[in-house]
Amino acid sequence: MKSINIKNLFKSEVTGNVIILIASIVLIYLLISLYFVNHFFFNTTINGVNVSLKAHNNVNHVIISYVKDYKLQLIERNGEIEEIIGQDIEMEYSEKNSISKIYQMQNSFKWISSLLKKEKYYVDDLFVYNKDNLTNKINELNCLNKDIIEPQNVSFKYSNGSYEAIEEVYGNKIYKNKLNEAIEMNILKGERKLDLNENLCYENPKYILSSDKTHETKSLLNKHVGAKITYIFGSENEILDGNIINQWLSVNENLEVVINEKAVLEYVQGLGKKYDTAGATRNFKTSIGKILEVKGGFYGWKINSAVETKALLKNIKLGEVLEKEPIYTQKALYRGEDEIGNTYVEINITRQHLWFYKDGKLITQGDVVTGNPNKGNSTKVGIYMLNYKQKGSTLRGPNYEAEVTYWMPFNGNIGLHDASWRHSFGGNIYKRNGTHGCVNAPLYLAKTIYENIEEGTPIICYEE
Repeated sequence: MKSINIKNLFKSEVTGNVIILIASIVLIYLLISLYFVNHFFFNTTINGVNVSLKAHNNVNHVIISYVKDYKLQLIERNGEIEEIIGQDIEMEYSEKNSISKIYQMQNSFKWISSLLKKEKYYVDDLFVYNKDNLTNKINELNCLNKDIIEPQNVSFKYSNGSYEAIEEVYGNKIYKNKLNEAIEMNILKGERKLDLNENLCYENPKYILSSDKTHETKSLLNKHVGAKITYIFGSENEILDGNIINQWLSVNENLEVVINEKAVLEYVQGLGKKYDTAGATRNFKTSIGKILEVKGGFYGWKINSAVETKALLKNIKLGEVLEKEPIYTQKALYRGEDEIGNTYVEINITRQHLWFYKDGKLITQGDVVTGNPNKGNSTKVGIYMLNYKQKGSTLRGPNYEAEVTYWMPFNGNIGLHDASWRHSFGGNIYKRNGTHGCVNAPLYLAKTIYENIEEGTPIICYEE
């Protein structure tokens, strides 16, 4: 009698069982696949309608039932909810649709994938509705018929030396075209909820508190108001800081900082009105002991408003802290009540006499001849300053040409110079044989002044 190999027998039995199991699984898979030849997969929706495991030839009833009680909820920004009811817009299931395309898209042998993921389909001709009715319903929505609150970008407020960002305003302004499109598409897709905010139906602010641009703008604003400019005017000063600068700053719709250049210019011009002294009327103690009020001329301080405005704008943009004098068109020798000082040329037109003082000491004096008043050429009264000095010059004018040794202009082409062609000075010569406006001096007088005078020295012309 032969012995039986128990081990081989067990192996054969196990193998047989595995084959039977596999065959059973394959059979079940094929049977289910056969089922899905004319049924929809698990987790299948078409235009929002759940048609999972529904027979193809029976799905019409499911969709028709869905349409009967269809309503679209509009979820608005303020939490308010409005509805568009399918019956109000005559929404219906379209018998002439292309749903059959989906049958071909679901390969019955791939039904297992529907257990793991949702099968969502959209058929663009599945539903029809009355467009006029929908338009009327949209126009009646509360969200389109309330007071409009415009969206506002984040803003900035100056307080206690710096800026803080103020939260943006979202408002309730709706893009009507976007709303129309979103509602129509949601109806066609059979969706039952439409969040207007998520679907970007609202007009939103471009920049909000968390925007990178907000932080950049705030930083730049604080840099500008961090500037502190101390203007020096002799013993006086003017301080310009953030408390004034912030009034010149604004932020445009692109969150760019704008400096009001006109306001900066007006500030600089204001400094000029307060501290400019060019051409100011001054009381002057004459060499004959009288105190006279002298008007006219241009001696004094004068700020160059245009150039100083550009410089100040740069100071503000860089957030600089500094002391400085403004940029001047011209400067006097001193600041204060007496800007003339004790170095000057004094010309008494009435007495036709000149005095020259340097550091308070009388250097020279003598008679002169000034402009002829009878021919409209009077030497203009006022306080001027020496523009420059030149040795050897030819003076030219209407019907005359003159060579002079010492030329010292102080009012345009009007100046002090020697006049070798004259043999006498002073008295009333100027009334019958005066100059075209210049001050003629004897050679010795012109020479002494020329050798001791400096550019910018005040020249005072007056009449008693």
